[in-house]
Amino acid sequence: MLTDNAHACTHPLAFVRAQRGWSYQRLARVVARRARDLGVANMAAERQKVWRWEHRGVVPDRVSQLALAAELGVPNDRLESHPWPAWLPTGDAVRTEYPWTAGGSVTSLMDVVEDALSDRRGFLTITGVGATELATQWLGLEPGMLAAALAGGRVDDQIVNRIEHNIPGLRVMDERLGGESVRRLVDAELGVVADLLVRGSYTEVVGRHLHTVAAELARFAGWVSFDAGFHTAAQRYWITALHAAHTGGDRMLGANVLKNMSLQCVDFARPREAVDLAEAAVASLGPVTGRVGAMLHMRRARAHAAIGESTACAEALARSEEAMDEARPEDPAWADYFDEGEYQAQIGSCFIDLGHLIQADRWLERSLAVLPAARARDRATYLLRRAAVQIDLGNVDQGCALTRQALPMLEATRSKRNARRADELRRRLRRHSTDPDARELDQALARSS
Repeated sequence: MLTDNAHACTHPLAFVRAQRGWSYQRLARVVARRARDLGVANMAAERQKVWRWEHRGVVPDRVSQLALAAELGVPNDRLESHPWPAWLPTGDAVRTEYPWTAGGSVTSLMDVVEDALSDRRGFLTITGVGATELATQWLGLEPGMLAAALAGGRVDDQIVNRIEHNIPGLRVMDERLGGESVRRLVDAELGVVADLLVRGSYTEVVGRHLHTVAAELARFAGWVSFDAGFHTAAQRYWITALHAAHTGGDRMLGANVLKNMSLQCVDFARPREAVDLAEAAVASLGPVTGRVGAMLHMRRARAHAAIGESTACAEALARSEEAMDEARPEDPAWADYFDEGEYQAQIGSCFIDLGHLIQADRWLERSLAVLPAARARDRATYLLRRAAVQIDLGNVDQGCALTRQALPMLEATRSKRNARRADELRRRLRRHSTDPDARELDQALARSS
């Protein structure tokens, strides 16, 4: 499976270290020093021990936890009520309790514009019941009436259309440069829409259009934050997008938001939540065809594959194929990326998670043959995935050749997700350190990420 380091990326201990500037060794020394205060004078300050806590799921012994809690100012009773690593402080929680009204949507927009860009990298905050409950609320609601705002200048369709016209260009920049490069631009566009909603004067029709544009900008801001490694920010944007899509009456766009949230859970080893979100996305639209239907069922397939549920994955893949064969001209612009190359790459990714590497390689090869060269980040993604598959199949030379193709694209696009994939590939290359090509590429990947 190519997401072996997901736990490390989401582990709260990584947040604690990043927040305080601690290396593994430094944290080991802090714990040993605090342990002396607790009467344990001979605790070894070993960096490997801390690394295993963060990367291998090893639970620290009681004294180590008490020592770290003392350093962080965490009450001892929290260690009992929230077993490791849940008691570690990981920053502000993501707010989810906004009312499903026009006012709740605007409040969410203002909050996300103020806070999302300040988030640190690497953590999921909404998990478990929270994610599922949010999806359930979305499914059970119908949009209400939208009262016109009367505070400021008149907002008409021409203004909203002008803002909407900018979104495709932002998508192109994301495809070619990566989420890190466009994140602030998307947030700025979202801020303009939020300001118009708060201060402008508009009809109900224009108001719904504004909320729909805000929903797509917030969804896209979540996507580029996800790509750049700002996962709490991504969740905040996506909650805002759900509320704005609800107020704007765009069920299809809301389903796409849930689909994005499902992928984040797949990436971060939360497959059961990924299934719940993907199922909610499909249920919110019913029997939809075309690219939208295909991508929603494909997200179900990826989530089931992540759990190893091959039968459910096969059923979802069949539904995705049926929808893809019935592509329709009215698919929204945000679905354009889900072309034949992306479709085939996602099938290949399902087979990777299911452990069927030969089938995975065939689908990834087909994908790379048709995926546009302009989509540099996506090509780098699937080259890295196929390189890892080839190495796992014992074809180290072929894996190295594919990695070499990906290097220029990794350097051109700033994608934290691809940087993680490069790290995973480096671990495979190190197993073949006697091979000069493998050693050279390991070093080149280190420089590119």
